[in-house]
Amino acid sequence: DAPVVAGRPQWTYVADTTRCIGCGLCVVACKEENGVTEEAGFARTWIERHLVAVDGRVYIDSPEGGIHGFPAEPASADARNASIVDAFFEPRLCMQCADSPCTEVCPVAATYRTAEGVVLVDANRCIGCGYCVVSCPYGARYLVPAGERSPSGVAGVADKCTWCYHRIVAGSLPACVEVCPTGARSFGDRADPASSIHAVLEGQTTSLLHPEFGTRPVVLYIGRTTDGKEPA
Repeated sequence: DAPVVAGRPQWTYVADTTRCIGCGLCVVACKEENGVTEEAGFARTWIERHLVAVDGRVYIDSPEGGIHGFPAEPASADARNASIVDAFFEPRLCMQCADSPCTEVCPVAATYRTAEGVVLVDANRCIGCGYCVVSCPYGARYLVPAGERSPSGVAGVADKCTWCYHRIVAGSLPACVEVCPTGARSFGDRADPASSIHAVLEGQTTSLLHPEFGTRPVVLYIGRTTDGKEPA
């Protein structure tokens, strides 16, 4: 869990793979809200489709990050030829790790943690070295390509999901959460008993994505996750 500081919000993000339908509206909303390039392969949030075969193998695809949804047929020939017995969609984003390697490796302190515990990137300090991109075990970072759209108006700097920091400090939800038609994405302050996140988590078993990485991710998952197994 993330460090709890008295008097500060304990913001928590929940992704529910039992509710996600892979529609891609979250990806569209994120790009529009944050000025993220429309180029495929660059996204603050994306969706993966996980196809579980009868032998236990898991095939993963994410065409253009799922921004246009998913075709009936997977791109992989191996997946098409496999005996698929189960499938689910997995929302992906920055895990806002409590022990974040990205903040450790940045040589100019451009990647930093706010007073509320959110990991952000200062585009004015970032030198585009890419150390943080390489260090992130979740593949949640990228270097902004040159183009008409960019979150900070600067190409070559690191970028990632911020939970729409500008929105949450103003009391609004992240854009991806607000637009989700099935409630697969939830966000709130666990330190506030009246927060809707309490209702979402009540009676639920949650898991972390790849806890073996040792980064103590803050994003919680309900339902199946990337290893194809139910949470313990």
